[in-house]
Amino acid sequence: MFDLLFLGTSAATPSAYRGLSAHIISHRQYRFLLDCGEGTQRQILRSGMGFRRLDKVLLTHNHLDHIMGLGGLVSTLARWEVMENFDIYGSKATLGRVKDLVFGVALRGNKTAANVNLHEIEKNMIILEDSKFKLTCFPVKHRGPGCFGFAFEEKPRRPFLDKKAEALNVPFGPERAKLVAGQPVELADGRTISPDDVLGDEIKGTKYIHIGDLAQTKGLEEICADADALVVEATYTHEEKDLAKNYGHLTATQGARFAKEVGVKTLILTHISRRHSGKQIRDEARGIFRDTYVARDFDRFEISRDGVQRFRDEGQR
Repeated sequence: MFDLLFLGTSAATPSAYRGLSAHIISHRQYRFLLDCGEGTQRQILRSGMGFRRLDKVLLTHNHLDHIMGLGGLVSTLARWEVMENFDIYGSKATLGRVKDLVFGVALRGNKTAANVNLHEIEKNMIILEDSKFKLTCFPVKHRGPGCFGFAFEEKPRRPFLDKKAEALNVPFGPERAKLVAGQPVELADGRTISPDDVLGDEIKGTKYIHIGDLAQTKGLEEICADADALVVEATYTHEEKDLAKNYGHLTATQGARFAKEVGVKTLILTHISRRHSGKQIRDEARGIFRDTYVARDFDRFEISRDGVQRFRDEGQR
């Protein structure tokens, strides 16, 4: 399962009710900040999430409404928080601008408690992987070079079948742990038990795709296919499709059509222009793809194979 918190959902400039692009994704021991628009530091505090373990930043591209908050955030975390490393991931073009902002302005050569590390990402690169989870990046088209989306994927697993293990007299302890890990074990009576004897059929893990600003969906069909949730922008309405094309953005209609075509289970739209209400964007998209949400600041979503659940703070507008 992935826990997704929207900190900022506005396009280009903040509004009275929407901050600039920023999101926190939590999965087991990992916490990622995806994009960091102006005001992100305050949004984190308002959300109640805090900064603990928030040591990895993923950047979709180098436009200021997606990175401007890094200066203040890095300045705070690198000096005040108990954090050994603060890792920022982005394309060469993005990190070039981040370097100027963070090291040239915010820190200006000052020694910090945490090591601020810049990591260049490339096409289809695995950013992080363990036995249960994989995070990869993939190129997308917006305006300018080095724009990326991110795929968060749980690895498939085979459930342990307790009744079968009991019938075979497999004791509790390291033997069962080895079988879960895919290793055969030899029991005290000399019998060898293989993983196939006690493991069920493979179950797919949760697949969550997050894309920032986007000019077109062509070429993204395979990576997005059958995703449990897709987050993508909806800056414009269908009536503004020419503007969307000129500025390298999507309409709500384009996002909904794409989600339907590739079999996405749930579509979450963000990056909403000040010209439109969330209801206007939602109604347009739901006319094509029913399972659509339009995110608001401080909305939280739990994403799993069983579905997507939304939690809303009714104290926020």
